[in-house]
Parts: sequence; C-alpha cells; structure tokens
Amino acid sequence: MRSVRDALDLLGGKWKLAIIVSLLEGPKRFKQLQRDVTGITAKMLSKELKELEVNGLLSRSVQADVAPVAVTYTLAPYGDTLLPVIDALHHWGSQHRMNIMHPQEAVAAKTEVSEPVAA
Repeated sequence: MRSVRDALDLLGGKWKLAIIVSLLEGPKRFKQLQRDVTGITAKMLSKELKELEVNGLLSRSVQADVAPVAVTYTLAPYGDTLLPVIDALHHWGSQHRMNIMHPQEAVAAKTEVSEPVAA
C-alpha cells in the first residue's frame, strides 16, 4: 500500500489534479490555468506548478524573446501516464454520483449488469 500512499502524496490536495486535467487540453500559460482552476490563488498555483514540475509531471518553457516573457506549461510525457488514472477516477466519480443522487436506479443498473445474458 506504500505505492498508493506515494501517489496520494504526489497528487493529493485540492489543486493538482485540476491543474493536470486543465493541461490535458494542451499547453497553457499561467493566467489560463488560473482561470481554468477556479478558486486557486496565484501564489498557490505557482507553488503547485513548481511541485508538479519537480516531480516530472509537467514542463515549463520560457520564451524570453517576447515582452513580457511568456511562460507556458505542458504535461510532460510522464504526466501523460496519468490519463488512465484520471479516466478511472472520472468513471468511478460518475458511478458514485449516480449512487448518491439516484440510489434506486444505481441498484437496478448493477443488477442488470451482473445478471447473465441468455444466449
């Protein structure tokens, strides 16, 4: 279970997955990320971006030949490996939402799926 703890330590918190999901759409500048990740402060976004970069999940590119200097964040190849994890969380979250909001329908759906289909 240590590996699960390591993953949660890296991705835990309110903001990291939201930042990664935003970057799945493609490279973004700081202000674009701040708009996408509703409620995050500039200071917290900067901190989270640094941590994600240190852990190899995103890359930061600086274009110093423009004024003002343009900094772009992109998911690194290692960050792309989180896509199946995010898809699984999305699927589980949808099922959980169904269980909470419509428990009777969720039970019926589980029953339909688990019953063998006659040939």
